[in-house]
Amino acid sequence: MKTDLRTDITVEDVCNGFVYNEFEGRGLFGLGGKLVIQPEYQRNYIYANGKDDVAVVDSLLHEYPLGLLYFVRIRHDDTEIAPEEYFTDQDTATYEVLDGQQRITSFGRFKTNKFPIIGNDGVPHYYSGLADDLKKRIDEAKLTIYICEGSESEIKAWFKTINISGKPLNDQEVANAIHSGPFVTKAKEEFSNSQNSHIQKWSAYIKGDVKRQDYLKTALEWVSKGNIDAYMSQHRYDDNISELKTYFTSVIDWASSVFMDVEAEMKGLPWGEYYESYHSNSYNPADVHQKLQELYSDYYVKKRSGVYEYILGGCTDTTLLEVRIFDDVTKKTVYNRQTSEAQASGKSNCPLCAMGNDNNKTRIYKQNEMDADHVTAWSNGGATDISNCTMLCKTHNRAKGNK
Repeated sequence: MKTDLRTDITVEDVCNGFVYNEFEGRGLFGLGGKLVIQPEYQRNYIYANGKDDVAVVDSLLHEYPLGLLYFVRIRHDDTEIAPEEYFTDQDTATYEVLDGQQRITSFGRFKTNKFPIIGNDGVPHYYSGLADDLKKRIDEAKLTIYICEGSESEIKAWFKTINISGKPLNDQEVANAIHSGPFVTKAKEEFSNSQNSHIQKWSAYIKGDVKRQDYLKTALEWVSKGNIDAYMSQHRYDDNISELKTYFTSVIDWASSVFMDVEAEMKGLPWGEYYESYHSNSYNPADVHQKLQELYSDYYVKKRSGVYEYILGGCTDTTLLEVRIFDDVTKKTVYNRQTSEAQASGKSNCPLCAMGNDNNKTRIYKQNEMDADHVTAWSNGGATDISNCTMLCKTHNRAKGNK
């Protein structure tokens, strides 16, 4: 890969023709239209938080270096020009930001009055309201830019390498870079756009940040059954995302039709897996609502997030709920009572062994050889308290649990 260093390009040069799309939350163009600020392999703009974006502007005002920027030069013909002629009218190439789009978008947004900085006087100041000397300090700040030329695979490999510092790319951001193309472009427009009107509904089921690609990752994970990279590779050059949108919508609509309630524990559950396993089953939403409320109000249910699969699966797998177990005091009290009664009657302190005819009929077990069990199963309404506790030998308790 070929690289050339330029140190004469200023903030004002880069911001010439700066365009920022508020709806998509992304910087589009700079350098008089020659520079694409956020190509599709780049992650979304995430500095718009009143902290990181302000820090970029503060660095310029204090004349601190912004660090290296990397641009990719894309030729459209075979014209050869010297590096010092890059970005001029003689240059027919266009450029993409390989690294530095967060910083460039931040100072571009500031120069176009998208956000203020707080001055020493505690008052917000937009670019248009700055003193002329401060404007000049920002505009004339020189940037250190490496211009890179190479094949797509070289550029993508270098992109991953230079993004290991700062705020690292997450897995989906890396996947977007590797599989950039029309499919990723349209997928990000739908699932990485914080202005999408459906985000509020989706947020009941999906955990994470839209801008950091968590919603897109979830949609891809559902439709690909966990094989995201393979799916993105297969559909890289598709000019539509119909399958992705249809499957995602089917999962969300199914979940919201089965569960009338919207609870915090629903967020981040594997709804795609639930859909695959249970969407062919019939559910009465009113009955589901009643059962959900019962389980949510049940003191003995420790894991509320497990309630959803428990209901979908027919209320049979209580391990999903992590039902509270008997405490040590209860177990010791019941063990002592059963043992005293067993010794007095000459039978085993395991009620089930005492009913048998083998050598364990009169065996007195130590407490560590026994387990606490519900007399009436929790799933049948039995409480986890001393009145519903019995101690069984481990063999019988396990046999009972396996039925």
